[in-house]
Amino acid sequence: MQARSSAPAWPAAIHRELKSWAVCQVAHVPDAGHTQLINLCAADKAMRVVPLTTEEEGVALLAGAWLGGERGVLLMQSSGVGNCINMLSLTRTCRLPLLAIVTMRGEFGEFNPWQVPMGRATPQALELAGVLCFRATAPEEVAPTVAAAARMAFEGPQATAVLLAQQLIGVKSFKQ
Repeated sequence: MQARSSAPAWPAAIHRELKSWAVCQVAHVPDAGHTQLINLCAADKAMRVVPLTTEEEGVALLAGAWLGGERGVLLMQSSGVGNCINMLSLTRTCRLPLLAIVTMRGEFGEFNPWQVPMGRATPQALELAGVLCFRATAPEEVAPTVAAAARMAFEGPQATAVLLAQQLIGVKSFKQ
């Protein structure tokens, strides 16, 4: 990641939105772009953070949470979206809500060519699977975008995804 003088404020804004929507289950595959948000959720006694071995487990976990009366969010990187495609038929067929927050790779300044194909295909793949996509490219867009997606997910119910642009999360690098 690029050196930063301080932690970005947008992860805290997402956490506040999740709290305002009574989200209590946070499913994730570890991702550097979500680290601050995962840590905030883990420190929140009202939230249960569930690490996954693969992203599609999160779709099933959150379906079960909804059926049990709880709201949840799936945090993942764009490279994990491809792992979810078959499982997204569950949300579509059963009209279950899904709120996913996706850190994008393969975009602005990407150094890793393996990230580019799925990064470019993520919005279209999600939309073909019936997921409504919303993009945030600047810090001030994050909270209102998450709020709009949460409203559509939990009051719709709809499957939604907020795509956090690579410009927002920072360009990754293995250089020191």
